[in-house]
Amino acid sequence: MVSASTLHLDIADEREMHAVAARLASATRAGLLMTLAGELAAGKTSFVRGVLRGLGYDGLVKSPTFTLVETYSLPDFVLHHFDLYRLIDPHELDYFGFDDYVRADTVCLIEWPVRAGGMLPRVDVGLDIDVVGSEQRTLHFHMHTPAGQQTCQSLVINPLVS
Repeated sequence: MVSASTLHLDIADEREMHAVAARLASATRAGLLMTLAGELAAGKTSFVRGVLRGLGYDGLVKSPTFTLVETYSLPDFVLHHFDLYRLIDPHELDYFGFDDYVRADTVCLIEWPVRAGGMLPRVDVGLDIDVVGSEQRTLHFHMHTPAGQQTCQSLVINPLVS
């Protein structure tokens, strides 16, 4: 289902999660800020792994739960993967220099955005992941900016190939 600002996709398993993420990666450009929300083990880091694979990164992709951020240097931009789960106070973003990461020449993927308490700058795409079954998920893409709409357009134009 597609509307002006929301796209819902049902996926069967992690392989499809990676395929959707790789398609999104093909349209990802520097300056994008995307949030990823969902319960523990919903697949947020798995989605980021799929994005990175889609961008050609073949190294280890680990959750930044304890480090807060993992940074990946890619040919076209630097991608910062944040996990804010362990934040106690949103002002902790200031302590580790969060604003220095969010730039026009980087991409930021942020897990657990609710922990930022409204301190995030404009979000281009918000992804909510609902757990439907042991492997099934529903992905809800909320596009808040023209850049977010352009990025998610690749998900509508190129349907999943099973």
